Amino acid sequence: MADVVIAGAGPTGLMLGCELALAGADVLILEQRAGATTTESRAGGLHARTLEVLDQRGMVEPFLAEGRPLQVAHFSGLWLRLENLPTRYPHLLALLQSHVERLLAEHAASLGVTIRRNAEVTGLHQDHDGVTVTLADGGTVTGRYLVGCDGGRSAVRRLAGIGYAGTDATLTSLLGDVELADPPAGNVFQHRTDRGDYSVLGFEAGWYRVMTTQTGVLAQDGPVTLDQLRTTLTEIAGTDFGLHSPRWLSRYGDAARQADRYRLGRVLLAGDAAHIHYPAGGQGLNTGVQDAVNLGWKLAAVLRGDATEALLDTYHDERHPIGARVLDNTRAQVALGRYDAQTEALRATVAGLIAQPAANEQLAAMITALDVAYPLGDGHPLVGRRLPDVDLPGGRRAYQLLHSGRPVLLDLGATPVAVPTDWADAVDHVPAHGTAATWQLPVLGAVPAPAAALVRPDGHVAWASGTDGDTAGLADALSRWVRPLAARV
Repeated sequence: MADVVIAGAGPTGLMLGCELALAGADVLILEQRAGATTTESRAGGLHARTLEVLDQRGMVEPFLAEGRPLQVAHFSGLWLRLENLPTRYPHLLALLQSHVERLLAEHAASLGVTIRRNAEVTGLHQDHDGVTVTLADGGTVTGRYLVGCDGGRSAVRRLAGIGYAGTDATLTSLLGDVELADPPAGNVFQHRTDRGDYSVLGFEAGWYRVMTTQTGVLAQDGPVTLDQLRTTLTEIAGTDFGLHSPRWLSRYGDAARQADRYRLGRVLLAGDAAHIHYPAGGQGLNTGVQDAVNLGWKLAAVLRGDATEALLDTYHDERHPIGARVLDNTRAQVALGRYDAQTEALRATVAGLIAQPAANEQLAAMITALDVAYPLGDGHPLVGRRLPDVDLPGGRRAYQLLHSGRPVLLDLGATPVAVPTDWADAVDHVPAHGTAATWQLPVLGAVPAPAAALVRPDGHVAWASGTDGDTAGLADALSRWVRPLAARV
């Protein structure tokens, strides 16, 4: 029996596998596809917070080496500047999902994660001890927990009986990775006409991504054909740019749905299995990877016996509102992308607002997920927010302290704060007196550095003290997020 069976070897499933294996769990990933990684380009980039969580695990460099930094993102095609965001990665890293999956799969393999391909999930049964998964070939596998990372049509979600409520599609977008005989002079992004909008983006040498969107047009049944893409592109753009030799053709709409619950007993959901939405702003892959980082350390703690299953409920409590927010902001982007005169007037108004630095930062922080704040308590403004990657004495960075995936007590004040004896073996205590007196947070700006901070393995601050030597609330935070006293071995 595996500790955790993961359905789906996309970015979410692979990242979750890495997190669990780092913590010592035995992980089996089941992937319906036969190939090692997707041959389709799919998602196109990694946002700042995703780069940060990769950095927290010491695995960001291969992604940076293969990607291309872009200092802009967008909100319904209106450009957002990223260069002033308070992060080491104030940019979007353009990197196709096929490369992301390959790099994550390589890292997972280095940690001992087993990936079983051509393994389609067709049934599941859970009891008090674990979950039995039935496969299309008639075989079964068992795990103490099962996590569905198997996409918007998740078999795990359906078989578990978890609802997936939301709104239906109101538009259709076509996508083609193609070659062009007569490409435009430069990249075209969401060029708007009264018949829809189109994009022509040069990716890797020799081919382009062509996309079209038409509101009020609902998807037809069956696979997309090159003739359909050619006809729609010509209708909107007035030319087909000589498109030919498709590598991948697809369609998508703006249906937005979210799982009623992210956990049902020993079955959990992450990524598109938990939430789908219009891919506005490139948030889908990134939200899924961040789901995995929130869930992984919690599931590992329960497997070790360091936490009760109540800790798993905090995964839903923290990530479900984040998924709902992504659904809402993508719905807003769809509404802002329509083509009537009223919407054009609204776009002009919103564009004027985005030109203001404060509004730009607020939207950019939301799209990049740098502003995510979990409801972990009151007090210092850092509590619930991601720890900034501040420079520490001795040439270290804060995120280097998180490479092991263990919680950290960052001791920054002149008066040392000791880890209480009951948790001394479970927390990395790092004295760092002499760090900058103020830290920059997205939207909030400069905030006083805490005297001490308890940082969860996912990089979010669970407790912070503003006064040297003050440990009020630290034991409660350790008991909640690291190990209840009753679980101490």
